[in-house]
Amino acid sequence: MTYHPKSEFMRVMMERGFLADCTDYQGLDEAMVAGIVPAYIGFDATAKSLHVGSLIQIMMLRWLQKTGHKPITLMGGGTTKVGDPSFRADERPLLTDAQINDNIDGIKQVFAKYVDYNESDTGALMLNNAEWLDGLNYLEFLRDIGRHFSVNRMLAFESVKSRIDREQSLSFLEFNYMILQAYDFLELNRRYGCALQMGGSDQWGNIVNGIDLTRRVIGTEIYGLTSPLLTTSDGKKMGKSADGAVWLNADMRSPYEFWQFWRNTTDADVARFLKLYTELPIAECERLGALEGSAINDAKIVLANEVTTLCHGRAAAEAAEATAREVFERGGVGEELTTVALPATDLRGRRTRQRRSCDRGGPNVLSRRHCRHAQAHSRQKAPRPRET
Repeated sequence: MTYHPKSEFMRVMMERGFLADCTDYQGLDEAMVAGIVPAYIGFDATAKSLHVGSLIQIMMLRWLQKTGHKPITLMGGGTTKVGDPSFRADERPLLTDAQINDNIDGIKQVFAKYVDYNESDTGALMLNNAEWLDGLNYLEFLRDIGRHFSVNRMLAFESVKSRIDREQSLSFLEFNYMILQAYDFLELNRRYGCALQMGGSDQWGNIVNGIDLTRRVIGTEIYGLTSPLLTTSDGKKMGKSADGAVWLNADMRSPYEFWQFWRNTTDADVARFLKLYTELPIAECERLGALEGSAINDAKIVLANEVTTLCHGRAAAEAAEATAREVFERGGVGEELTTVALPATDLRGRRTRQRRSCDRGGPNVLSRRHCRHAQAHSRQKAPRPRET
């Protein structure tokens, strides 16, 4: 990429590693220099919380607002009833209206920590596409909107083509998802002047469809921008850990466990994650990421503190760090760890067996999860001597 952006938002996206592709770099850049650009990202309500895999999109909305533009968080109250088939091997389970609404209530909790919802020109909006999708007349929708879509072109999109090439079923219900998402962009442009849709690179086909539909129906110039689908340096999908998804809501993943996820980042990912998930200056991210040996652990603590502060608050980050130090450096039991009270008779003579059990991954006064954290910290605190 040789394009040199003039707008602060595009510069941040490129410098910090958020940008995978854009439908029109120069056009979007010039629009952002000219004035406030409303932009949206859609989030389907498939669970009661988003997980770390969605955090890159949330940070994009945060940077959008910080650089003088208007973020729109779109809840998929309508599209969740269909389910996004993009790069999936099977159909998503269908949820009831009550389940979808419960999930939306849970998902909403995280956004106010990252963007500011207010009545100003750059104040964020929280919308639900059920507002315009639930009342659609099917025949009118086919006549007015469906006629703008080429089935041949839809079949050529990689998200659909890969499913068909694997000879895996793609239902008519799922096939309609890309039409509904395209219609979202059209309606957001009509109602709120939204000029940009952002999302992961797996959404490229859906974003392009929305741009094409809006141009055909109302002739408006709009844009699309995608972020890379992140994996860790060892090939693992971002947002997953050994014991499941790393949820953003505290009632589904405690702030301490969230902090530990970032503290256990692979050395090779530290600089990249600092740029994406914190607001530290680029130079500081690169300096911290370049530390070697045991010093890289200090950078991981900075990463864990900064990300946890944004998601759960400074007090939660400080408490998590204090708990980790109490457990792994002083051999205590931190206040945030789950403890189990055992009868005194059960403890007699079992200390050695419990320690041995923890080393083998078995149960202890600390849970299995915290045994793994203890073993990881033990390895990190005592690196093998480097050969000279």
